[in-house]
Amino acid sequence: MNREKRLQKQRQRRAWRVRNSVRGDAARPRLCIHRSHRHIYAQLIDDERGVTICSASTRIASATAGESTSSYGGTVEDAQKVGAAIAGKAVEQNIKKICFDRGPYKYHGRVRALADAARENGLEF
Repeated sequence: MNREKRLQKQRQRRAWRVRNSVRGDAARPRLCIHRSHRHIYAQLIDDERGVTICSASTRIASATAGESTSSYGGTVEDAQKVGAAIAGKAVEQNIKKICFDRGPYKYHGRVRALADAARENGLEF
């Protein structure tokens, strides 16, 4: 098996391991994170109904409104803005408690910044 396939399988196993212990429902949805090189994405998901309640990312203009016109959104500061945006949308819909799904990513850097910003803006993990 070549290196890329092996690494892809390892990443998928890590994501499954985290997701098997985290389940979201209507009362406590799952905050799912996806981190790419350029952007970071967050979604609140109700796993019982299989629907996305709300989402935020560095690609959405509202998360980075009034900031620089750079298309790069891969910084810790941008992740904090996304965390604040997703928390604001969740609080508007009367969601205070969530489950955090970090996926295959370590709880470090941009993922941690997003989680901390969401906590500061009213979400409980």
